[in-house]
Amino acid sequence: MKKLNKNVLKDKTYKLTGDVAPLSLMIPARNSRRSPLMYFDEEQGINRPLRYAKNQKSPFEDEQDGNAILEPIVFEDGFLFVPKTNPVLQEFLSLHPSNQHLFVEVNKEIDANVDVEYLDYELEAQVSAKDLTLELMETIGRVVIGLNVDKLSSSELKRDIRLFAKRYPQDFLESLNDPLLIMQNQCSKFLSNNLIIMKNEKDVYYNLKQNKKKLLTVPYGEDPLFILASFFQSDEGQQVFTLLTNRLKKIDE
Repeated sequence: MKKLNKNVLKDKTYKLTGDVAPLSLMIPARNSRRSPLMYFDEEQGINRPLRYAKNQKSPFEDEQDGNAILEPIVFEDGFLFVPKTNPVLQEFLSLHPSNQHLFVEVNKEIDANVDVEYLDYELEAQVSAKDLTLELMETIGRVVIGLNVDKLSSSELKRDIRLFAKRYPQDFLESLNDPLLIMQNQCSKFLSNNLIIMKNEKDVYYNLKQNKKKLLTVPYGEDPLFILASFFQSDEGQQVFTLLTNRLKKIDE
């Protein structure tokens, strides 16, 4: 059974987990039909009702006497401070069914670690965003962010990419490792180097010396890069992708 270690008693602060905290929120302080507060005691194999009473030594109702003085438990502006002189309330909150759901204990060390991890992601994302090629920036802008990159200058695109990387560093870094996105970036290079061309804004054609045949048609409303990348992942498309990639290497040499 979970017990409080009296050798490490300390002041504790609890906070609500929601993004927007009410000015005042009272949580259930005793077991009832409307708000069941039960703790399963593994040693005894039974559910035991919880009740917070400031003049009792235990948060378990079956260990309290008949003179229990009940008082409300209220979060003000999303926080609740419980001094070390009130270990019963601390234990009651640790056993409360809403612990880790409605509220959590504030742990500055854990919070600091989370902040550091986020800052590391943010820094890595910013550095990665700075070193992107124009083609990959356009692909991320078009596919991940949903920008109309054709109407943006290179400076506007760089700005929007870096702002996205700063606000959503994890999403940005994950997108860089997305195989389909990498494939879409390669498709963008095929188009920009005229190895394939689009006609009528939907038909994709080869643009090789000995091959001007139609490759595929992009369904109405679909993104051409996504359709091309999906096609190149098929058995037939892999051969075409290898061919175009080899031609692209010759252009870059």
